[in-house]
Amino acid sequence: MKRNRRVKILATLGPASSDEAMIHKLHEAGADVFRINMSHTDHDTMRELVRRIRSVELSMGRPIGILADLQGPKLRVGKFAAGAVTLTLGQEFTLDADPADGDETRVFLPHPEILEAVEVGHRLLIDDGRLQLVCISTDKTHIRCRVVAGDKISNRKGVSLPDTTIATGALTEKDRKDLDAVLAVGDVDWVALSFIQRPEDLAEARKIARGRVALMSKIEKPQAVERLDEIIELSDAIMVARGDLGVELPLERVPSIQKRITRAARKAGKPVVVATQMLESMITAPVPTRAEVSDVSVAVYEGADAIMLSAESAAGAYPVEAVQTMDRIAVEIEKDPIYPGIIFAQRSQPEATGADAVSLAARQMAETLNVSVIVTYTATGTTGLRTARERPLTPILALSPVLSTARRLSICWGLHCVVTEDAYDIDAMIDTACRISVEEGYSRAGERVIVIAGVPLRIPGSTNMLRIAHIGSDGLSAV
Repeated sequence: MKRNRRVKILATLGPASSDEAMIHKLHEAGADVFRINMSHTDHDTMRELVRRIRSVELSMGRPIGILADLQGPKLRVGKFAAGAVTLTLGQEFTLDADPADGDETRVFLPHPEILEAVEVGHRLLIDDGRLQLVCISTDKTHIRCRVVAGDKISNRKGVSLPDTTIATGALTEKDRKDLDAVLAVGDVDWVALSFIQRPEDLAEARKIARGRVALMSKIEKPQAVERLDEIIELSDAIMVARGDLGVELPLERVPSIQKRITRAARKAGKPVVVATQMLESMITAPVPTRAEVSDVSVAVYEGADAIMLSAESAAGAYPVEAVQTMDRIAVEIEKDPIYPGIIFAQRSQPEATGADAVSLAARQMAETLNVSVIVTYTATGTTGLRTARERPLTPILALSPVLSTARRLSICWGLHCVVTEDAYDIDAMIDTACRISVEEGYSRAGERVIVIAGVPLRIPGSTNMLRIAHIGSDGLSAV
């Protein structure tokens, strides 16, 4: 299944899309990676979803990526005696350590780490910002606030803290159990970490994972934006989680931050996913709004590696149509005559490494010689990632003898991943590259391909070989 686009589509599974037949339809419609949201999925269901995805993968003969998205810390207020209360603008309201039911003057906050961290002047946003409070005094057990916007608060509503850095890490006890369960399955490729605040938040997950899954940091807090470059350096991929980002930051800042994150991740050669409300109206409607189409197009023009569907595919009435719509938008944008110029203008300068030099040369030579495809031979994924970082307009065929590597790379821009036999020498690798490029529909006999790899083979980060190969008349080997 050769896609006619470079950007990848990540589809969330849920009640509307959990059976194997529907997963098969979503993959055929264009989904390259499937997301399992651990906020709403128990361990038995997660294991069954993984099994069904792998069954679809086997039937399709194409590697499919799986992302498990951890819930992260969910900060909520306690309960009210009346279930809900109405406040007035300018009144005082207190969040405290008293577990008694709340009233019009106070409510229990069962998070001592917040009580200790909030300072005077810090904002507390309740229920996705529908109620906004500002701290006017605190003694580490009481946060006395003034109401500055909104008027209603009810049981167990969420709390966002745009100005406060909380001392505890990003992994909760639930996240640790979920991560252990995901690792035990052994067939999940990516784990997304929610509410990352600082680079140190990745340390615990990295220690637990021990390289068995790749880690994707979700950027959804102002503190993460402030330390973006450090977080990118320690992450395997980045997600622009615009939902919570739009709660904790002014909405008008989200588009520019999205561009900043996308370009920073591209510069670092790390995959970047743009997520949240991309085709939101398709939860209930068979077609999106014009504004949503434009929103998706912006992410494609920016060169994001993947664009994500959340509730549209997980719980919506039109999951297949949502994937098909996203696919059509991406294909059309990438055919736009101005698309190459935008992608070219946003390319980052290569770093002073052999891998970047070879990847740059491969792109330049491919464009100059008009070769049919760039073939990257990658056992660990490094060569594929560096090639994708260049955003060449020539198709990229990523060959790997390691199934888990091919699955992991399925989220990366432009990479058509194929699992192949291990190469025992350079000539065999070149012949394999030529043969598969023909089999996959990228080349024909007599055409030229560019092959890049690391020599010696199977050494991570050793991308140092570039060869131009002519495909023989039999279409099975190089000449």
